[in-house]
Amino acid sequence: MKKMLLLIIVCMAATVIAWDETTVKLTVVTPGESNTDAPSDAIVLFDGTNLDNWVSEKEGRPANWKVENGYMEMVPGAGAIQTRQTFSSCQLHVEWAAPYMPDKQSQARGNSGVFLMSRYEMQVLDNYENDTYAIGYAGAVYGQSPPLVNACRKPTEWQAYDIIFHAPVFEDGECVKPATITALLNGVLVQDHFELLGPTVWRAEAEYSPHPEKMPLQLQDHGDRVRYRNIWIRPLDD
Repeated sequence: MKKMLLLIIVCMAATVIAWDETTVKLTVVTPGESNTDAPSDAIVLFDGTNLDNWVSEKEGRPANWKVENGYMEMVPGAGAIQTRQTFSSCQLHVEWAAPYMPDKQSQARGNSGVFLMSRYEMQVLDNYENDTYAIGYAGAVYGQSPPLVNACRKPTEWQAYDIIFHAPVFEDGECVKPATITALLNGVLVQDHFELLGPTVWRAEAEYSPHPEKMPLQLQDHGDRVRYRNIWIRPLDD
């Protein structure tokens, strides 16, 4: 009994945090005019005017998605596009809209994806009154983690992802700290600090392999005319 009491006291002592009222000056970040606007320290990747910050995934050729009316639209067959800059851990805001495809079902309706570090996919899909398999819903870490809920708006309406991503850590060729994703879809929590099993794969078991510390953000061409707008990112220090 005495040993148990001593153990409890030791554990309690270990959790005590030293109180410190020293005045400090934090970095000031000016928020955007609304919660969807880029804050002052964000890198704006797409402001609705051009694709200067993007290239095709095909050997770095110019990105040839359509740009009009403040959005970019995937052109079937054009291929995925990716940022010129490379990123690691980040806070990411992306707005997207799926086309109206009432004759299609499941994965064939408004399909695309946001790939962190060109490898780790947050699914984009029209799931308004359109059910599919759990790990394929909008809000899913595709192939790995279903969203907590279906928070999709109607097709053609703008939807918003807010994603906190922490990159994996590799040592001596091994993953010693897996990547994590916390994500909100239209302001609703859909991923809660999920530890990724590895990069996105289709009908296979995900497995980590070493890759550069920074890689491009990528938007997928899945054949549907999905639109994107207002994309900004805040690199995070781990």
